[in-house]
This record gives sequence, C-alpha cells and structure tokens, in this order.
Amino acid sequence: MAKIAPVLLLILMGLHLLKPLGLPGLKRRSDFWKIAVAAIAVMMITVLLQAHTGY
Repeated sequence: MAKIAPVLLLILMGLHLLKPLGLPGLKRRSDFWKIAVAAIAVMMITVLLQAHTGY
C-alpha cells in the first residue's frame, strides 16, 4: 500500500494537468502542485503520529 499511494498521486497530478479536476482550489492546470503539497503534509503528519505512538 505504501508504494501504491505515490503512484496514484502521480497519476492524479498527471490527469489534473490534462483536464483540471474542478475541485475547490484545483480549477486551473497550474494548480497541480497543490496535490503534491497536500500529500507531503499528510505523510509528515503520519510519520509524526507513528513516532509519537511508538508504532
């Protein structure tokens, strides 16, 4: 699962470059970088929670 998520995010970013998704904040093609920023933020939160709980 850990290797599927980055591939899905890359596909999502590529699709957004071809045709914008139309979601709030993702209306233009140049907004594809916001998907990557959101993914990095989620990964950082996950790592911090895992380190805090000891898993």
